[in-house]
Amino acid sequence: MPTFMAACVQLRSGKTILENAENAEALIRAAAAEGADYVQTPEMSNVLVRSREELFERLPQGQEDLFLTRAKSLSAELGIYLHLGSLAVLLENGKVANRAFLIGPGGKVIASYDKIHMFDVDLPNGESWRESATYEPGTRSVVADLPLAKFGMAICYDVRFPAIFRTQSRDGAQVLTGPAAFTRQTGKAHWHVLQRARAIENGAYMISAAQGGTHEDGRETYGHSLIVDPWGMAIAELANDEPGYVLAEIDTENAAKARARIPAIANERGFELSHAEALKEMPA
Repeated sequence: MPTFMAACVQLRSGKTILENAENAEALIRAAAAEGADYVQTPEMSNVLVRSREELFERLPQGQEDLFLTRAKSLSAELGIYLHLGSLAVLLENGKVANRAFLIGPGGKVIASYDKIHMFDVDLPNGESWRESATYEPGTRSVVADLPLAKFGMAICYDVRFPAIFRTQSRDGAQVLTGPAAFTRQTGKAHWHVLQRARAIENGAYMISAAQGGTHEDGRETYGHSLIVDPWGMAIAELANDEPGYVLAEIDTENAAKARARIPAIANERGFELSHAEALKEMPA
């Protein structure tokens, strides 16, 4: 299918999984009613809790997450591809996976991806984040070959690591994804340029649903869910931090056209790195 409708659902997830699932469902239904074939939600759609201890208390043990269960049923009912940007999933090793799920129209999980890069940073405004203290990083990149298109899966901080997206594009991905919970500070500075850069350098669509606003745990996220075409143009944006959704038509032929105009992937060459030292002045 060369052309389909894609939607980004923007959330302001809190601490209660059931409430987050209900809020997401309402927006997913609205997007599907407008013709969306593919709907993406943000990173940590099911729960946003900064406290490690409280997060573990809220995640289900030994059973499937309520958010995922409802998403499967919803995707089957609506006949859509539903991409949960990520859920917090409790692991047996005492950590949590930041895991994306791609669900098909039959209500079955087609692909899943665990976020590879952990957001361990100290920001100038005093914010400090150590995702690696709670989350287990993934080790594999994922491309899902759907009837709509080939989709590359990534999450939030991964967008700062171009190699993932180039590898997926070399494998034929026409659509790249970066569902996120970007901080307000880094979002204002870098969100748009990073999304556009990944699209331009790979000649691919970039679809990234976002968390937005001030959350129950006190964090502030940037919002601005975005769909960028393979030439780097923003074709849909929810230009605020409020819950909602945006839609855009995706024509996969545009990826082929962009890659023909600027064949960066085809022209890419391997190289070696050498070090040069400044020459010392010779004595007179």
